[in-house]
Amino acid sequence: MSILPDGRYIDDAPYDPNVDLSALDRSDMDAPNWLLVWRNFKRHKLGLISGIFLFLSYLMLPVAGFIAPYTPNERNADYLYAPPQGISLWHEGRLIGPHVNPTTAVPDLEKYVWTYETDESIAMPLQFFCDGGSYSLFGFIPSDTHMFCAPEGATIFLFGSDRLGRDVFSRILFGAQLSLTVGLIGITVSFLLGITFGSIAGYFGGRTDWTIQRVIEILRSLPELPLWLALSAAVPSNWGPVAVFFIISIILGILDWPGLARAVRSKFLSLREEEYVRAAEMMGAKPARVIHRHLLPNFMSHLIASATLSIPAMILGETALSFLGLGLRAPAVSWGVMLNDAQNLASIEIYPWTAIPMLPIIFVVLAFNFLGDGLRDSLDPYKG
Repeated sequence: MSILPDGRYIDDAPYDPNVDLSALDRSDMDAPNWLLVWRNFKRHKLGLISGIFLFLSYLMLPVAGFIAPYTPNERNADYLYAPPQGISLWHEGRLIGPHVNPTTAVPDLEKYVWTYETDESIAMPLQFFCDGGSYSLFGFIPSDTHMFCAPEGATIFLFGSDRLGRDVFSRILFGAQLSLTVGLIGITVSFLLGITFGSIAGYFGGRTDWTIQRVIEILRSLPELPLWLALSAAVPSNWGPVAVFFIISIILGILDWPGLARAVRSKFLSLREEEYVRAAEMMGAKPARVIHRHLLPNFMSHLIASATLSIPAMILGETALSFLGLGLRAPAVSWGVMLNDAQNLASIEIYPWTAIPMLPIIFVVLAFNFLGDGLRDSLDPYKG
């Protein structure tokens, strides 16, 4: 440890009188904590890219109906299992703008499948800001305007269509509204329970701690998937999609809190012995104020990282339940409900685009994991 003439300390650096002290950068010394965290986070490229991807994904949710060319349950009986269509800019060597080529369904009587023939000689320009099926913008504004639509007499199935002639791309966008939101609601319930019981157990200790720990051990000893299935099967079948959605979210949150509660408890057991906590207690601060103002802020970095790592578990939980037919049900649209329609392996072999809904699940789960890793590293005070 060396001391410079201006009183600053430099670790493992001998004092050099030839160093121009005025040229030293004091920005890191004067910068607020959030700026230091941001500088560390920018170095984690995967975390930064994942954060941008997730930000854009959640930003898209309120306007998913505007981006989608069709409504989620809009059917086209003439285009069952239509393959993905591409959008072209060039036609016969000329740049004419975005357009599609009309396709015609032809039954294959030998393989008993639908085949589609594309007429490359006809170019049909896409329509922009056009009228289509009705949806709710931001969840409460009725609208029927879509960013782009297929021209009359043609279709625009970017990811193909399913067994009922519904556009897979549009259903993925609408399904994101439920699949991505279920994680936020579930993690809110989980954090409220986990932080509450964990902080009480860690701060008070004694018989209170013993009781909460026994409850946590009982919950963690139960097999998770059968418990999910049992609770989901208990939801009445006559409930609407919105009610089922909130119940599934609450179930996922209730079953996820014990792990967080134990982490909070272990941290509080060590923090409650710190001098600043003892000083606050001697000054008459009540336990609720000590926990809220002094203990939780020192644990916030771990909570933020835990949230980003727990949300994908919620998404996968909803997907698993809906895939098994015990979660969200039609006419609700989620990624799990869409995969439930693709359970037939024979149909996936013939129409592989029906399994495309698993791709956004993979991308979102990986993005949350990379984001959690980046936040955990940038919030760690021992990593620079």
